[in-house]
Amino acid sequence: VHLDNLWWTGCWENVSREEFDARLEAVLEGDQWIIDGNFSRTMPMRLKYCDTIVYLDYSRWACLCGMFQRVVLNHGKVRPDMAEGCPERFDWDFVKYIWNFNKNNRVLNQTRIAKSKHAKSIVLKNRKEKKVFLESL
Repeated sequence: VHLDNLWWTGCWENVSREEFDARLEAVLEGDQWIIDGNFSRTMPMRLKYCDTIVYLDYSRWACLCGMFQRVVLNHGKVRPDMAEGCPERFDWDFVKYIWNFNKNNRVLNQTRIAKSKHAKSIVLKNRKEKKVFLESL
């Protein structure tokens, strides 16, 4: 489940927080799921339900490179992990968000994960570690 699909409705318009939370709650009540995305505000809700956490703790440079690559390869097209009607585009606000993400969110996210004793926690620091992890499944 891609959180962006729950958040965006098309033409880069988003649903309300209440609608997003209701959509997310419906997913969380399912028997099995894998959720992809950040939306830090909803992390406590998701952590209550999960049995495994895979946290991609990449550097800002790795995240920016991934974003730029995604924009170049998909510009003007709607990716499968994005809501219909939201074609890939370059967005300076998103660049700033990525640049400041770890400074603004890393400690809080790590604290939330550490408190989730019921769930297995896996932290991957780069794409090579992610590849090895995925190949091990």
